[in-house]
Amino acid sequence: MEKSLQIGNVVSWLAGCLFLAIGFINTFWGNDGGYGLLVIILAHVYFPPMAAVLRETTGYTIPLPVRIVLALFILWSAVGVAELDDKIELMLLDI
Repeated sequence: MEKSLQIGNVVSWLAGCLFLAIGFINTFWGNDGGYGLLVIILAHVYFPPMAAVLRETTGYTIPLPVRIVLALFILWSAVGVAELDDKIELMLLDI
């Protein structure tokens, strides 16, 4: 049980960081500032400390299947609709 909990925390942190990066890229490069801010807000769902704060304040946790579906939606929308690869290219040109 302890190992699966640690692996789940690592995966949550990685997903949160990935979605936070996607949100920042979409906010500051390209024309999808609103979408980027939405992804930044949704990325906080994946950070374990934020989940603990939500559980303590509301007594509610977001179930794993909902977080998986949300992750798939963010990835699909970032790669397909929001053209993440083009925005990464714009970001690299600015560096």
